[in-house]
Amino acid sequence: MSQPIPFTDTNFKLAVVQELMYNQDLLPEFDLREYAAQQGFTYDAGSVEAVPEALAYFEALEVPVELADKITEIEMDGGNEIYLEIAPNWDGEDGLFDVDEFADLRHFPNLKSMTLLYTGNEEALETLRARGIEADWL
Repeated sequence: MSQPIPFTDTNFKLAVVQELMYNQDLLPEFDLREYAAQQGFTYDAGSVEAVPEALAYFEALEVPVELADKITEIEMDGGNEIYLEIAPNWDGEDGLFDVDEFADLRHFPNLKSMTLLYTGNEEALETLRARGIEADWL
């Protein structure tokens, strides 16, 4: 059994999982409707808030270290599947999925490009660019 990547920032992890699960099909796809039916919970599909059970699923999801090399770019976008599976009616207008901490970069040596949800945190861009990563706001 391979080791999971020890993430420190859940939102950074979500951006990575978006790439591996929905863009590259390297992790089994999560579907909130199916998961809710299997687990026996209901949720408000009109809510802009995170569905706690969906967020808990992704927090517990183990991402094998072997997949770290597959991450060359991260494109955070309000329309990404992962965000809509966690918060079905999220409009991207709040900081629900903002990445605040970039210690997890150390796990992704091949990451060359990252587009971030806009936070106005210029320090975040500088952190990324200092590591040779092309970084910009969405």
